Amino acid sequence: MSTAPLFQRLALIGFGLIGGSIARAARAQGLAGEIVVTARSPATRARVQELGVVDRVVETSAEAVKDADLVILCIPVGACGPVAVEIAPHLKAGAIVSDVGSVKGMVVREMGPHLPDNVHFIPAHPVAGTEHSGPDSGFAELFINRWCILTPPPDTDPAAVEKLATFWRTIGANVEIMAAEHHDLVLAVTSHLPHLIAYTIVGTADELEDVTQAEVLKFSAGGFRDFTRIAASDPTMWRDIFLANKDAVLEMLGAFQEDLSKLTRAIRRGDGEALFDHFKRTRAIRRGIVDLGQETASPDFGRPLAPLPKKT
Repeated sequence: MSTAPLFQRLALIGFGLIGGSIARAARAQGLAGEIVVTARSPATRARVQELGVVDRVVETSAEAVKDADLVILCIPVGACGPVAVEIAPHLKAGAIVSDVGSVKGMVVREMGPHLPDNVHFIPAHPVAGTEHSGPDSGFAELFINRWCILTPPPDTDPAAVEKLATFWRTIGANVEIMAAEHHDLVLAVTSHLPHLIAYTIVGTADELEDVTQAEVLKFSAGGFRDFTRIAASDPTMWRDIFLANKDAVLEMLGAFQEDLSKLTRAIRRGDGEALFDHFKRTRAIRRGIVDLGQETASPDFGRPLAPLPKKT
């Protein structure tokens, strides 16, 4: 006897890395009786149809959400407000409406006022990703042992929150619940600031006159190589994130600049003890991340290594 799906109809608005991974994981786990997708680009919609990983592909967001029990916006945060206006009249009573954006305060402000009172609005942020984007980039295992943060507004129905949490847990994620404002402060330091630094460092290397681009590419050591991976992330998404979370990012950037000034003084003064103490403290944070299972302890971050060349 088969178990009924958690949601009869899942609507995904947008189908990049996150939307595509949700669709694949939800189908693999039997979480939705039907998965309906739309995307802004006709080319993306055509490609989703070709992939065959969902049940229906439709042209508009309004059509996608019709009779859906769970609606997830998998689009840049800057587009969430206009889409909320578009879908509001077509939402099913009792539906859960969510998103996957990296900024939650703006999503609450931009979406909440437009949604009807008879739906459950539960913003979410799956803290998972790669540097790849587009409809072919998703995979069902993306969320395994990653965190999904839910930021339900006050007075949200606890049963609806738990149902959405069950959805995310079933596709592999750990679930945490926190206020939207606190989420934005936490993510400013753990995600947004590192991306800003990565974009800056890679941009600086590109602009150097005494080091050629060919040398940068050829001799990129592990640190710079990892920065380029982060800096390869979707520029539209990150533009929107920095604009949407500017207050928290600026606060964390100010703290970072103060720490950078301290390190600059230590290097200038030859203060090896200060440098050692700082590096020792930050190394412990890395070990903590590994201990929590959020990263591998394998050499070279678990990258597969090419075999030694055979002797001739």
